[in-house]
Amino acid sequence: MSLAISRTGRRRQLQGMLFVSPFVVGFLLFFVGPMGFAAVISLFNWPILSEPTFIGFDNFTNMVSDGLFWKSLWITTIYTMVSVPLGMAVGLGLAMLLNQKVRGLAFFRTLYYIPAVVTGVSLAVLWSIMFNTQYGIINAGLRVIGLDAIPWLTHTAWVIPALIIMSLWQVGAGMVIYLAGLQGVPTELYDAASIDGAGRWSKFRYVTIPMLSPVLLFSFVLGIIGSFQSFTNALVMTNGGPSQASLFFVLYIYRNAWQYNQMGYAAALSWVLFAVILVVVVIVLRTTASRVFYAGTARGGA
Repeated sequence: MSLAISRTGRRRQLQGMLFVSPFVVGFLLFFVGPMGFAAVISLFNWPILSEPTFIGFDNFTNMVSDGLFWKSLWITTIYTMVSVPLGMAVGLGLAMLLNQKVRGLAFFRTLYYIPAVVTGVSLAVLWSIMFNTQYGIINAGLRVIGLDAIPWLTHTAWVIPALIIMSLWQVGAGMVIYLAGLQGVPTELYDAASIDGAGRWSKFRYVTIPMLSPVLLFSFVLGIIGSFQSFTNALVMTNGGPSQASLFFVLYIYRNAWQYNQMGYAAALSWVLFAVILVVVVIVLRTTASRVFYAGTARGGA
């Protein structure tokens, strides 16, 4: 009997290993492998077309005196600090509006989600046309209300605000997540709050936000990771200009690797970016642990 059970257990273990093997193989080949290779070549001066030369940690120490390194990191940080909370606020606002019982609700949900499907180069080209100083639809709207046209993509003061505005185009993806979270909030909590005399703002603050806190944290962390890796929009729309005002960190990595042919320095920059994202995410998780409410627990999760 025990022999039959052990055979069944081994068979199930084998089946489980076979099911997870595609992910494990892909993870090793396309994630761990490239990261390890990047860690190795970050210790070399490798002009791609020439033989690599071992230089130790010089690529990392050279960043201290690299003005573009600090500038690109600062630009990416500012973009993240503004675009992520703003996108979350807009997405949550739309989700709350679309959580009401009104006619045509499915149509409006689809309408607000569709823009999130358009991504990549096509989206960047679309917004380049919309932001055009001469014939862009945004400046045309400003002229209609009597305002001057704004050089969105050609002025150092406006290019980052333009890219932040553009990031709101894809709030539909987060909106769907918030909407799912809102529909999971027990109506009994709102009823109890109403009995206690709570108004709309009190219900939002003391019921909606605590119940949505895991969703908000999830969205915030993913937003930070994604915004620190912003690349396509800046490359297609401004190529880092004007005057390097939109030189995002990943764009600077790309330039070092494929324009300056400094693959070793680009790999070192990539590892610095990984470290920055890791530190920021850990800080966020540590500082919000006591403020996140998980159903079935007495207080915030650890």
